Amino acid sequence: MSLHEQWKNIAFEETDQEKANQFWEEYCEIEQGIYEDILGKKEDKISGTLKELAEKYGVTTVFFVGFLDGINDSLVDLVDLESLNEESELNLHIDLEKLYFNMLAVKADWLYSLPQWDDILTEEKRKEIKKEYNASKTVVKEDKTGRNDPCVCGSGKKYKKCCGK
Repeated sequence: MSLHEQWKNIAFEETDQEKANQFWEEYCEIEQGIYEDILGKKEDKISGTLKELAEKYGVTTVFFVGFLDGINDSLVDLVDLESLNEESELNLHIDLEKLYFNMLAVKADWLYSLPQWDDILTEEKRKEIKKEYNASKTVVKEDKTGRNDPCVCGSGKKYKKCCGK
């Protein structure tokens, strides 16, 4: 069984709500610690074997794969999570702006509000990314063609006498 499958079994196994909440609370603390370290050192490039990186951040390899699962969309080059083993060589290049955007998208306020962001992205840049995120969630309805409007096909007829029949 791959490390990623082990992670999915642990993270998404059917348990009672109390155990699930306890697991995610513990995991979120671990994840926050990793992000505090990465952002505190202003690292956007991290290299090493999976085992070395897990040890560096004080987590098991399975939990580090869970971290990679969460950050994968924010990497310049995606990691094939299914093929990972402890000796897999990783060269992670994090797009920090995309990471901040993705943290907003998953509503991880304990992550996007970390004080370490202050030294990485200016307040204006964070507001710009938040505005971009909000715009991505806004639904814009297009105007409907009215019955008596000119037809959209360009025939010159009224819509109701042409394509609206």
